Amino acid sequence: SNDIKTIVRWIKSDRSKAKDRANAKLPEEDYEKPLLQVAVSPEHLNLMSILLQEGADVDGQDSTEATALKHNIGQVCSKVTRLLLSWGASFEAAPGEGNYPPRETYAGVALECGNNEMADLLQSELGGRRCEIVNLTSRPDLVGKTCVVNEYLADEDLLKVAVEGRKKEELVLSADNLKRRDRTPEDCGYFIEFKGGRTIRHEFDSKEECQAFIASLRNGEDESTVTAEDEARAEKAATDLLAELGLDDVCVEQPSGQRASKTKKKGKRGKKKRR
Repeated sequence: SNDIKTIVRWIKSDRSKAKDRANAKLPEEDYEKPLLQVAVSPEHLNLMSILLQEGADVDGQDSTEATALKHNIGQVCSKVTRLLLSWGASFEAAPGEGNYPPRETYAGVALECGNNEMADLLQSELGGRRCEIVNLTSRPDLVGKTCVVNEYLADEDLLKVAVEGRKKEELVLSADNLKRRDRTPEDCGYFIEFKGGRTIRHEFDSKEECQAFIASLRNGEDESTVTAEDEARAEKAATDLLAELGLDDVCVEQPSGQRASKTKKKGKRGKKKRR
């Protein structure tokens, strides 16, 4: 929770730079990877959600042009992959050697690595995706609601979904009753708030309710109210927090596409293996 607190404070210390900071890249010698990739872990799902809520690119690439999804697809624990898929992670996000392999190839990689659950899910193009329910005449009350595809029933060519919102409900639907609606910072379906040293998950029954909640949280954070003195204090706080976390040499992309200068390292960090 201390790492989450540090990162959240750094990102939010200057709301005008929050998205750039959520997309910061961490350098290790000649190798860089986005903060989201650093956070990829079943133990850091809430931190991943917070970064994505703040605008982190789910398909952000490291120096090898790999994405978080590519790094994680073979892991036996599927929670991270499911989270990335619900936020719209692409199987063909960037060129590598040739083109990224399609969904079927990712399913094969998952199978080879012993992740049978993920291999089965990826047999469907909607597997793991967040979707909107459409054309469901038997349940008109659910039309327009969002859900997440949790399982592909290959024998029947049907999908088991979990409807989002406070009232949990599981259904088995045809792909014809589903339309992809990836999570976005404006339409995330849930919201992870870090408050009082702990994370709180908020669930919503509609996009409008979600947006109203986020707006209420950010009320008063309009950059027009930030003075030069406030911004200077925010920058110092960010530097101190990054040093505390060991991220004092982080690269933050500026809106113009140029990188901010790096803060001088205070010491050498241990060499990490590339994933």
